[in-house]
Amino acid sequence: MFYHDGKLQYNVRVDKPNPEFARLLQQAIGGIEGEMRVCLQYLFQSWNSRGPVKYRDMLMETGTEEIAHIEMLATAVCLNLEGSSTAVKDEMAKSNPMIEAVMGGRDPRHILSAGLGAMASDANGVPFNGSWIVSSGNIAADMYANVMAEATGRVLATRLYELTDDSGMKDMLSFLIARDTMHQNQWMAVLEELGVNASHPIPNSFPESLQNNDVSYTFFSTSVDGNTSAQGRWTQGTSIDGKGVFRMERAVPTGGKPVLAPADKEVHAQVEQGVKPDSGFIDQVKDFLS
Repeated sequence: MFYHDGKLQYNVRVDKPNPEFARLLQQAIGGIEGEMRVCLQYLFQSWNSRGPVKYRDMLMETGTEEIAHIEMLATAVCLNLEGSSTAVKDEMAKSNPMIEAVMGGRDPRHILSAGLGAMASDANGVPFNGSWIVSSGNIAADMYANVMAEATGRVLATRLYELTDDSGMKDMLSFLIARDTMHQNQWMAVLEELGVNASHPIPNSFPESLQNNDVSYTFFSTSVDGNTSAQGRWTQGTSIDGKGVFRMERAVPTGGKPVLAPADKEVHAQVEQGVKPDSGFIDQVKDFLS
């Protein structure tokens, strides 16, 4: 159950409305680096959490906070769009050529679709995509995904900060940047608590005896000229999980060339491709569907 008290987590003010900046802020709402992504990512991880309750509750707390960040950014978009429709109408009255040119960097859907409001989309008007959400059911894997999400989100927020001279927007972004700092550290703290040696490789529940340990800690160089400039910490010394030793080898093909069987007749490939006359592939699919 969620509750709302009607107040913003942090004050949002705009000194001078700027429809172009409203469009840029959409990336921080519905873009792949945006708050909708981290909000739903943390909530789904919480809802799907198995194991110690503290991880579920921590994720729930943070996912709920991210709803407040969406609310702040949506409010910022609305404030930046105030008076925008009149301005667009005036500009269109002056000249005619192409609406996109007249509107400059504005998103016409802010007026046409949202009535001077925010949308669940990115800066190009592309709708939010739920496939960006990572909730694997593995706490360590999810924490790495969360660090990445917060890191790219913080990069975006700092770029937005540089793109505005509005003191109100800078103040709001300063707050969001600071929260991204906390959340990056928060997820890394979970990884520290889990222990690198104990939890890696992920998942640590798979028997390592079943993996091909001949290549577990080998960096393969695929450079045709034998370039060795890719060497670093990952090519020598003890592996990060402490369970092996890094080494570097030239990549050599050992699998041979792939050979596929002729096409099944029911998929109707060209005769020149070769066709198996006695295939029952389509019948098998029909049986499965029925």
